[in-house]
Parts: sequence; C-alpha cells; structure tokens
Amino acid sequence: MSTETRRRRGGLPPPQETIEKLEAAVNDGKFYETQQMYKTFSARYAAAHKYSEALEILQSGASLQLKYGQVTCGAELAVLFVGILVNGKILCNEEILDRVEKIFGNFPHISLPQQLVVDEDAIQKISQSVIEAKLRVEGCSSFLKAAIKWSAEFGEHKNGSPELYSLLAEYIYSESPELDMAKISVYFIKGKNPGKLAFTLVSFMDKCYPGEDDLAIARAVLLYLSQEGLKNANYLMNELRKNLESKKLGFPQSELIQFIVYLLQTLAKDNSLPLFRLLRKKYEPSIDREALFEELLDAIEEKFYGVQHRSGLEMIFGDILNIMGGEN
Repeated sequence: MSTETRRRRGGLPPPQETIEKLEAAVNDGKFYETQQMYKTFSARYAAAHKYSEALEILQSGASLQLKYGQVTCGAELAVLFVGILVNGKILCNEEILDRVEKIFGNFPHISLPQQLVVDEDAIQKISQSVIEAKLRVEGCSSFLKAAIKWSAEFGEHKNGSPELYSLLAEYIYSESPELDMAKISVYFIKGKNPGKLAFTLVSFMDKCYPGEDDLAIARAVLLYLSQEGLKNANYLMNELRKNLESKKLGFPQSELIQFIVYLLQTLAKDNSLPLFRLLRKKYEPSIDREALFEELLDAIEEKFYGVQHRSGLEMIFGDILNIMGGEN
C-alpha cells in the first residue's frame, strides 16, 4: 500500500518507516522540528491503541536526540515513552526495564571542567558547564522518576523498581554539580544496593570538605537502620571498610563514628533500650550536628523497640525526600 493510499484511508505506516524518516531528519540537525514530529506520530499510534509502535518511535527518538546531546528534547521524549507505558497499562517486566535502561544509557556523562587558572573566560565556561549539568540531571531525574512511578503501579515492587532507583542515584552522583548525599543515599537504599552505596561514599570522601565524611557515613547507616534493619547497615559498614582498605585509606575517626559503631553493637543485643537511650544522651553533641539524625533515631527506636513517636517510619522517609525536592 502506498503512503498516499494509506493517508487517504487514515491508516498508519509501519513504525520502522516512520523511524527511518525521523532519524534522517535528526541526522540533518533538525532537532526541534523532528521533536514535534516524534510527538505527533507517537500520539497517533497511541490513539489507535498501537502502544508497541508508539514505544518504538519514542525510544528511537529519545535515544537519538540524547546521542546528539539534545538533552531537553531527549528527556521529553523519554518521559513520553513512560507515559505510553502508563496509558497502555503495560506491565513492568525485564524486557521493558531493559528498554528503559537503554534510553537511560544515552544520557550524557560529562565531567565538569577543572580550571587551575581562574579568569573571566574560565569562570564563564564553568558557569555554563554547571547550568548544562543541572539540565542533564533534571532531565534524567524526570525520566527515571516517571519510570519508577510506572514500575510501582504496574510492577511487583510497591515502591518502584530497585534497579531504577540505583540508576537514579548513580546519575545524580556522577553528574550533579551540587552533591546531596542524603538524597543519593536514600535512592541507593531504595535501590537495595548497599555495596554500591559504600563504593559511592568512599568516592565522596575523596572530594568532600573536612567533617562531611563522617556525616555521610552516619546518615547512610541511620537511614538503613530506620528502613532495612541491622543486616544491611552492618553490610554497609563492612563494605566501607573493605573499600577504604583497598585504597589504603583509614576509616574516618570521630565521636559520631564512635556512636555509630556502638549503636550497631547495641541494636544487636536483646533488651537494650536503656543502653540505646544512654548512647543517645552521651553522644548528643555529635548527633546534633545534623537535625535529621534525631528523627532517624526516633524511627530506629520505634522499629527496634516498638516505642511510638509522632512520625511513622514511612512518613519520615517520605519527608526526607520532600525536603530535598524529590517525591520518590
């Protein structure tokens, strides 16, 4: 059937035919014009309940735009890809997650320039690089957060796919010009990946300011204790020690780290609530270094000893992300 005959009959061309035409336009540098065509064609297929074809077009478009560094266009098509998954009520499975990960794999990874000579041109380049990095992180985060919501609704994990949380954490850490280790830690914990979190924390220690390393470790351990329990918190500490030893680095030493070590030992004992409270009192100055720690310790007291506090565990975890500007 010719294209003209198909048009008169209101039919849709095979998706590969559409993809090839749009790819040629993108290769010619017509990024914005082609963007609108990707939206139009995918909407037509979706309206005809041809969700598989719409997904093919959007995956191709998002991946190609991202390969050309068109992050805004690519991220927008990537979010539309997830929208088709939702509208088509498509179940979360390995095949679809693999397609999501393939789109994610095309988001650029670009290191910020390290300028030794600071002049007006260098400052301008760094400022522009920071703006572009923020756009990359925002675009990728929007896509992955949408995918996480879809996976929660149509998959087996009520809070969303752990694999997608881990991808989100890794991208934010590698690309964000303003690292928020609290948010990154939460995403790794939701990604059920303490080993990767340990590796990332050790990497963070190489670039953080003095006094931030023990805060990052304590925060991650307390988050794990409040959500996952003792096993993964101990595993995280063990992995941290292994990673540091492999780099011939010492474990950070501070009263806060001392508190964390004693806390892990205390929680492993039976009937240890009095000792738990004694530790909180003794190390109060260290705990007060971050306001979040008191809330997390309340959540830990509730989880391990059944002592009720005003905020439930899920509410605290959700509030952490809301405070940091993220819903997932």
